[in-house]
Amino acid sequence: MYPVELTIPMTRDLTDFGFESLSAPSDVVTAIEQNEGTLLLVVNSVCGCAAANARPGAKMAIQNEKKPDRCVTVFAGVDRDATDKAREYLLPYPPSSPAIALFKEGKLVHMLERHHIEGRTAQVIASNLVQAFDHFC
Repeated sequence: MYPVELTIPMTRDLTDFGFESLSAPSDVVTAIEQNEGTLLLVVNSVCGCAAANARPGAKMAIQNEKKPDRCVTVFAGVDRDATDKAREYLLPYPPSSPAIALFKEGKLVHMLERHHIEGRTAQVIASNLVQAFDHFC
């Protein structure tokens, strides 16, 4: 577990851009199961690929004309219970952080695992997400 104080700037990197931080499992359940429309979930992380690629890519992507109705985030290594609950909805994909998932009507429709994020630019990640938004949103 990481100290919350250490990760506040990393959380704010998304929440200051309109993402809602989910810190309890019940928040995750409500967000995914009771969301009508589309939902983007970012599993945030302290790693360099989250800072350089995942968070910037997600922020760029939601500037697209077609975008999810709601954007949320959980922080791996901080919001452990919420992250574990979110990962249940990401099955059959194994736990991955960072990760970015798109849900439509509560169903997982697009997934970027760490290996899709690591070593790719934020622009490539954003482009991938925009294609998914254009198709599902």
